[in-house]
Amino acid sequence: MLFYIISLIVIAIDQLSKLWVRSSMVVGGSRPFLDPYVHFEYYQNTGAAFSSFQGYGKLFVVFAVFVTAVIIYYRTKGVLKGTWMELATGFLVGGAIGNAIDRVLFGKVTDFIVLGRMTGIMNIADIAINIGIVAIILSVIFRREPKQSYS
Repeated sequence: MLFYIISLIVIAIDQLSKLWVRSSMVVGGSRPFLDPYVHFEYYQNTGAAFSSFQGYGKLFVVFAVFVTAVIIYYRTKGVLKGTWMELATGFLVGGAIGNAIDRVLFGKVTDFIVLGRMTGIMNIADIAINIGIVAIILSVIFRREPKQSYS
């Protein structure tokens, strides 16, 4: 259940934040927020991270659907279990679906978060995807295997 709750929360926050940006900022516009650590800059990305693969955004919709289907399949098989894996996959799927919604509805993703002096612009879905990937890696690294008895 945690997987679905996290996914839905991420999608909702992502879509509401993008709606706010699209309705209150102009493309290329900037707004201070917690300067110098974070500021908002409205950008529309038709590609992937760091503006790579411009114009191929529709392919990422297919990829997002594939990743979501694979995660749900392995969850139902009991392979992806435990609280950390529920959280991790919830963030990953929520972020993937959040960006896929933008690509389907608008043909591009609304990016607006700039951290510190970074040159990349991201959104809540991107942050969720990164949290999900890091959490999956940590979950795999620190997974506790059941002790086997050798009797």
